[in-house]
Amino acid sequence: MKRFEKQFAANRDGWNLRTPVHLRSGFYEIEEFARGATSLRCVELAELGDVAGKRLLHLMCHFGQDTLSLARMGAQATGIDFSEAAIEAARGLSRRIGVPAEFICGNVYDTRKIIKGTFDIVYTSYGVVGWLPDLKEWGRIIAAALRPGGVFYIAEFHPFVWTLDGKFEKFQYSYFHSDTPLEFDMQGTYADRGADIRYKDFNWIHSLGDVVNALIANGLEIEFLHEFPFTVYDCFPNLESIGDHQWQFRHLQGTIPYLFSIRARKK
Repeated sequence: MKRFEKQFAANRDGWNLRTPVHLRSGFYEIEEFARGATSLRCVELAELGDVAGKRLLHLMCHFGQDTLSLARMGAQATGIDFSEAAIEAARGLSRRIGVPAEFICGNVYDTRKIIKGTFDIVYTSYGVVGWLPDLKEWGRIIAAALRPGGVFYIAEFHPFVWTLDGKFEKFQYSYFHSDTPLEFDMQGTYADRGADIRYKDFNWIHSLGDVVNALIANGLEIEFLHEFPFTVYDCFPNLESIGDHQWQFRHLQGTIPYLFSIRARKK
């Protein structure tokens, strides 16, 4: 992935800036989490299945809330993320709440170089695919990390959402993949839009078909693909609540997909 070192470095810098803001924000509800609340949402809780006693690898884990939520459910959890600030925060959060998990700093594309052994479950969620230039290699890494019969699970924002403009009111971007990333000058973060941080983001668009085919090409059997007419995070402008941790755009109620989920198994 040397071709994209510049973009990876910029994205890592952006996440290092975001992390302390996220830790302070109400968005992640850290104090409630520390008292025992889960960070997992209705979609993955309903679909992932029993994780107790399973070796679980969480790709692109940010500061580890989901990893630790899964560890609280009995998983032997390992999280990887390329942000040094996020991994440091994850280790600190693990110590604070007394829930053991392993956190490793590294690019997801280096996973098999720095994390040995195989896992019963590989997990990833919400806001991950757009940081990946090469989904076929991502699929290869997932397959290599799974034991035979192991399960990959992803819950993610639907690529349709990323075709919309910054106000999520009209189409602006292609639905289809390009090797050339989109480049954005960013201020603030979805968890605190007024935060005094500035950075660049580089994102890659991938269609839903790209995600599915990357898994199939690496020998995984798709058990299900689900799409959802709501988001489980209040992370976009102009959303309104339609239930517990469920939101829709006010002007697009019930008309577009916001999320998808896939469970796939290694043969």
